[in-house]
Amino acid sequence: MEKTWRWFGKKDKITLTMLRQIGVEGIVTALHDIPNGEIWSFEAITDLKQYIESFGLRWSVVESLPVSEAIKYAGADRDQLIDNYKVSLANLGKAGVTTVCYNFMPVIDWIRTDLEYKWEDGASSLCYDSVKFAYFDCLILKRKGAEKDYTTEELAKVYALDKKITETEKEQLIDAIIVKTQGFVNGNIKEGDQNPVAIFNRLLKLYAGIDRNQLRENLKYFLTAIMPVCDEWNVSMCIHPDDPPRQVLGLPRIVTNEEDIAWLLNAVDNPHNGLTFCAGSLSSGIHNDVPDLAKKFAERTCFVHLRSANVLPDGNFIEAGHLEGRGHLIELVRIFENVNPSLPFRVDHGRLMLDDAEKGYNPGYSFHGRMFALAQMDGVMATVKDEINKGII
Repeated sequence: MEKTWRWFGKKDKITLTMLRQIGVEGIVTALHDIPNGEIWSFEAITDLKQYIESFGLRWSVVESLPVSEAIKYAGADRDQLIDNYKVSLANLGKAGVTTVCYNFMPVIDWIRTDLEYKWEDGASSLCYDSVKFAYFDCLILKRKGAEKDYTTEELAKVYALDKKITETEKEQLIDAIIVKTQGFVNGNIKEGDQNPVAIFNRLLKLYAGIDRNQLRENLKYFLTAIMPVCDEWNVSMCIHPDDPPRQVLGLPRIVTNEEDIAWLLNAVDNPHNGLTFCAGSLSSGIHNDVPDLAKKFAERTCFVHLRSANVLPDGNFIEAGHLEGRGHLIELVRIFENVNPSLPFRVDHGRLMLDDAEKGYNPGYSFHGRMFALAQMDGVMATVKDEINKGII
C-alpha cells in the first residue's frame, strides 16, 4: 500500500521536506483556498501537482473536492454546481490526479466534543462525549424537538451538566464541534466568524423535510450526473463514511453501515463509484464489524484511512492508538495488501504528543502523533508482506 499523508498546502506548518524524510510517498491534499462550488482550474491543479512532485512526492488523492450543500439538499442551483464539479473533475483527470475522496454529510463533517482528551502518558486525542453533544444540541443550539432524540437518562445528565458548566466551557464546546473541526477543511464555518451558532442554525434549516430516503436520492442524482466525466478521465470518486456513523442534529446520515455502503455502490454500479474505507469512522459505531466490512468492500475501496476508536458502554468513543481499538488495523492491512497492495492509505487523527500541542496544528493532524502512527503501520505492512511472501496468509 502507498504511504500517504494529509497535507494542507503550501502554508502547512508541516513541510513536504519533513514528509519526504519520514517515508511518506504520496500526498493527500486539496485546493483549500478555492471556495466551495467554484471551479478548480487546470492551471491551479497543475501548479500544486508540480510543486508536490518537485519534492519527489506525488499528489495521490484529492481530499476533498467538497460537495456544496445545495447539491446535498437539492437547491435551486444544484445543476449549476454539479456542472462546476464536472469541470473540476475533468481538470483533475487531465492533470493525472484521479482519486477523489468526498463526503455527503449534511451541514457538519466529523464531530468531536473534546479535542485534547488526556491519556495517562500525557498525550491526548480526540473524543466524543454524548452528553456534551446532547447539551450542545438541546441547550446551545436549542434545536426544535431536539429533546425527542435523547433518552430520559441522557436528558437528566444534560440538565445536571447545565448546573455546573461555565461560559468558557460552553465556548470551548462550540469551538470544538462547529468551528475548529470544520473550518480548515472547507467547512461552512471558520474561525473568526461572528456568532457561529446562528450560522449553524441557518444551515440546519436548509434540510427541513429532507429525510434519509431523499438524501439518498440526492446522492444518487449527483453520482449519476458525474459518472460520465469520471469514466472519460478515469477519476474514482470514493465516499467517506459518516463520522460518527449515527443520526445527529435531526439530520439524516446515509453512509453508516454495511447496508448503506451496499446501497450506494449498487445504486450507481460503476467502478468509478467507490469507497474511502475509514476504519476510524466505522469503528466508532458499535454496530460495525470493521474487518468484515473490509472483506466485503475491498474491491470497491479506492483509499484507506487507518485509525481506530474505542467505544465505551455509554456510547462515547475515544480515538484509540493505531494498534488498538475496534478498527483492528493489523487485520485491515492483511486484507487490503492481499486484495489491492497499491491502494493509497494515510494514518489519520494522530495523538498530540511531545511538542505537538504547542504548534497549532489542525485538530487530529499532529506531526509527531501521525509520524508515530505511520511508523507503526510501516512495521505492520512489512510484517504482513513477509507473511504473504511466506504463504502464511
